[in-house]
Formats: sequence, C-alpha cells, structure tokens
Amino acid sequence: MKVIVIGTGYVGLVTGACLAEVGTEVVCVDVNETKIRNLEQGILPIYEPGLEEIVTRNTSNGRLSFSTNLGAVIPGAAIAFIAVGTPPGEDGSADLQYVLQVAREIGQTMTDYLVVVTKSTVPVGTAVKVNREIKQAVMQRDELLDYDVASNPEFLKEGAAVHDFLKPDRIVVGVNSGKSKEVLEQLYRPFVLNGRPIIFMDIASAEMTKYAANAMLATKISFINDIANLCDLVGADVNMVRKGIGSDARIGTSFIYPGIGYGGSCFPKDVKALVKTGKEYGHTLRILEAVEAVNNDQKLVMFDKINSHYDGELSGITFGIWGLSFKPGTDDMREAASLVLINALLTAGASVRVFDPVAMEEAKKTLGDTVVWCEDMYHAVEGADAVVLVTEWNDFRLPDWNRMKGIVVFDGRNIYDLPYLKRKGIVAYGIGTTQPTEIDVLTK
Repeated sequence: MKVIVIGTGYVGLVTGACLAEVGTEVVCVDVNETKIRNLEQGILPIYEPGLEEIVTRNTSNGRLSFSTNLGAVIPGAAIAFIAVGTPPGEDGSADLQYVLQVAREIGQTMTDYLVVVTKSTVPVGTAVKVNREIKQAVMQRDELLDYDVASNPEFLKEGAAVHDFLKPDRIVVGVNSGKSKEVLEQLYRPFVLNGRPIIFMDIASAEMTKYAANAMLATKISFINDIANLCDLVGADVNMVRKGIGSDARIGTSFIYPGIGYGGSCFPKDVKALVKTGKEYGHTLRILEAVEAVNNDQKLVMFDKINSHYDGELSGITFGIWGLSFKPGTDDMREAASLVLINALLTAGASVRVFDPVAMEEAKKTLGDTVVWCEDMYHAVEGADAVVLVTEWNDFRLPDWNRMKGIVVFDGRNIYDLPYLKRKGIVAYGIGTTQPTEIDVLTK
C-alpha cells in the first residue's frame, strides 16, 4: 500500500515515519524545499525521541521518501493524509487555508480512487469543506474520479509520539463509506494486533473527539492548578490532595500534577478553537472559557511568588532558569510558560540565565540576546540569587544542592522535597505547597 503524507511538521513526519516502520510505502510531501532537502539528508525539523532513528532506517531501506511535487508522487497512492498546519486566528478559530489548499491540489492531481484523510487537528465540518474543494477541482478536469474523505485525528504526546503511534491505546477514524473503512482498516491493522481498538464513527464525531479529548486534559490541568492556588491560601499541601483524589479510579492520577500552566501546540490552540466553534453555533462553553483563563493566570503564579519573596524589588536580582520547552522530551517553545515568566522577570529589571537540554536553539528565536545562554544547569546558577525550575527534565530532578549554597529555589513543577531543602538551609517555594514550618520539618 502506498501512502502520501502532505506536511512534514510534527504530525506529518511522525505519521509518515511510523507507517513506513511497519512496511508501508510512504512519501512525505512538503512545499518547503529546504525542509525536504534536509530530511533527505537525515536532518529533522523537530526533536522527538526515537524519530531520527526511524526516519534514517526507513529512508535507507526505501520505504520512506520525500518530495515537493505532489502530482509526481500521487499516482498509485491508496491514501493521502493531510497533515499541514492549522494555526489559530486572532479570534481563536483554526485557520484552514493550508488544509483546503492541499485538498484542491489533491483534486487537481489524483489519478485513481483515493481516500483523503484529514490528520491535522480541524474543527467539526472541515471534512465537508475538504470534500467540496476536491469535488470542484475534479469537476474542472472533466474526469470521473472516485474518492472518499475521512477523518483520523492524532493523539500523540510530544516527547512520546513515536511510542504513541506504534502502540496506540486507540485509533479513531471517521468514515462515510464502507470502501474507505476497509482501506483504513487494512492500513492500521499492524498497530492493533495488541487488541487495542480501531473506533470507527461518523466524520463529525471523529473531528469532535480530538478537540474533546484535549479539552478534557486541559481541564484537568487547570482544575488542579486552581486547587493548588487555594491550597497555598489555606495551608494545605496539594501533593497530598492530589494523591488523595487520584486514588479514586473515577478521577485517576493522570494530568493532575500542579505546575505553571500548560503550553505547546495543542492544548492552548484546541481549547480556543473549541470555544470559538461553540460560539459559532450559539453555545457558550463556560467551563473551557474558565480553563483558558486559569491557565493564562497560572503562567504568572511563580512570578508572583518570586515578586512576593523579594518584596517587589527584582532589579539587580539574577535568576537561573532550568528548562525552557513547554514540557520535557521536546524542543517545542509554542505557548511555553518559560517565555511568560522570563518576560515578566526582565520587565521587572531582573537578569536571567537559562539552560535547557534540548530547546536552546529553538528558544533563541524568541529570546535572542535578552538572556544569558548557559552550557549546563550549574552554569545557569553561577552568580544567581535564585533558580526557577520551569520544565521538569530528568536532568534537573536530583541537583547537587551543595553546589548551590544561598540560592532560593522556586519549583514550578513540584518535584523537590521542600522540607529536605529547608533542613539544608535552602529557602524553597512550590505550587500549592506552603513553606514548611518547623513542626512540618520535624514530623515529616
């Protein structure tokens, strides 16, 4: 089976590489000639654990190739995945211009029966628009060409995308014909031999499932962050609260870790888009509006703690920042909490030194020379008054505190033992964990 994947960003490249890994012939297409040339040389545009090895292996054995010419590679293809970007507009809606442009080009170049699958995250109703564009392009050619449109949302976690694709917990597919269902069932058969399901449904439901899933996960994050902030006020420990509620099987432990807000390419964009979709249909998604508001405020919670500790006088204070990417396992800086925090510190007159194991080059595109770029985590705290943990990379989980005498610790991900730090004479703050008293330290 030959598959075309249009778009070599995060979703497209992972999709193409992982499909090739199980024996499928895959051609990844992109209009960016530089990106395609780099990929042919094994240079990836993103960092994702395990992806480089899969791309290199399948390129060398001929199952994975790259092209800028859709018309030249589409003959003989059974499936064409649309995996181009859907950036948010100013009103929060998903910008579909690239998706629809690809749909038109498919209609202009397809030669045989083709299943056209939207892999990009798109709002409900996009498949109808994609079908319209393809149909109009085919009609202008005055040819009789058969095709189907389907929806196949991705559920990939950045930092674990290769694992998620190769060993999915479920595959969601929206179809409108038995023929397209059979084609996609054959494509995904190697991925569900472990018994995990392919869930077939109507296309609109598949499009909605993606947004609903991300919105639910974002809701859990904002919920626990809101509870953490209340814990700070009443003197409770959110880590204990999290364990108490997480042991309830109806709630579970996933995504109830307090911190300084979610970021990345999915949650912020998808929550905004779903809220906008609701408004277009005259429905207000009040919970999601609150989720977004809580998250925006949460990105400044640690700055507020810092500001309070220094009595609002941050001029001349130097901060070491550990972690820049929005989460571990990726170099993605989109909507990263670090950018909000660093900007607030700089605006207040502080100096900032930064280190991230992977995301330094990507972060430089935004931060430029406004910060000091450091070689490692300890270099970042040389001469610093305080350190702020922003991204919980494994590198930062067990620091040598003896090398950091006199430094104030601001833990934005609640991974450090605050009573232990206090016993070592280190002042430390977390999220939803009040500074421990002497009694807390003695009884821990």
